[in-house]
Order: sequence, then structure tokens, then C-alpha cells
Amino acid sequence: MDSLRVTAPVTYKLKWLYRDRQQSAGGRGSARMVAGDSLRFDFAGPLGAGRGAALVIGDSLEWVQGEENLKKLVPSYPLLWAIMGLPRLPAFTEVTRLQDQSLVAWRFVNGSDTVEYARIVGPPLKLVADVRQADGRLGRVETVFGPDGSPKSSRLTVPRKRARLDITYVSSSRPNGYPPETWARPPD
Repeated sequence: MDSLRVTAPVTYKLKWLYRDRQQSAGGRGSARMVAGDSLRFDFAGPLGAGRGAALVIGDSLEWVQGEENLKKLVPSYPLLWAIMGLPRLPAFTEVTRLQDQSLVAWRFVNGSDTVEYARIVGPPLKLVADVRQADGRLGRVETVFGPDGSPKSSRLTVPRKRARLDITYVSSSRPNGYPPETWARPPD
């Protein structure tokens, strides 16, 4: 999993499209990440509707604006990180690893919760994540990487809601760093 880590600040600009049985909405967003485990995720729907922002450190939410909008788009932090192309090591009591020439897969189990990752060698390189809880599959993410190693697209499928979130990465940049206010909660 070390080859799929943020080693320097990175910003992704993205487009998103969410669909479930009752609605469909799309918009734009950005993700700013630094080495380690910090992610600032901003998103907005058409004409600014469905706007939200969150600061996630590891699997902990530091602050959020538009919490319901964020939960609708992404139901768990391992799935959010996988959408960004990054597997996050969850809490676990049991781990299994499998590797061959085209695949490296991990299964992390903690009680009735399971997080699985598979890194599939391409072309294209893919990261697949599957998160299950006692009552079934929470979601599945498939992220496809471009030749430069940056995410190109990602799809989250949430079976319980019959929902799908498609992300298209529009651009990526590698700034030298971010000003401290990047990590501050925006005013309401």
C-alpha cells in the first residue's frame, strides 16, 4: 500500500455525478491532501446547491459543512480515501494479504466489519476498495489511474441506496504547500 500514498501536497480538481433511485445531481469539487493523512474536500452542486466541505484526518472528521450532503455522497471514510486513490489502513484485528504478478490485495477484519483493497496492475492501474459491515456491503470503489499515477476516474457504488457516485478528475497540481487557513473551517 506504500506505493499509493501522498508524499507531497497535491490538489485535484474534479467533476462529480451522483445518482440514486430518486435523484441525480452533479457538480464540481476539489481535494487537497498533504503527506500523511490530511484531506480537505470541497464540493458544490449546480448553482452552488448541495455545497459542502470537510477536513478529514485519517478516519476522523475534524469539521464539516453540509454534513448531510457529504454523507449522501460518501458513506464512510475508507470509501472517501479510496475515491481519492488512497487506501487507508483501518482498525483491524485480522489481516490477510494476497499477491501475484497483476494484483496485490488486502483484507482487514475488525469484528463484523471488513475493508478490502486490491491494487490491480494495468494498464490502467486500478485501486478497488470494498467496505462491508455486519448488515452487508456499505460500498465499493473503483479508481482508475492515468499514466502519470494521478487518479483519472473513480466510481463509488452504494448497493443499499442503489446509488452511484462518478468522479472525473479534471486536473492535478503539486503546490509547495498550503496556507494554514486551508485547514480552517470556512465561515457559515
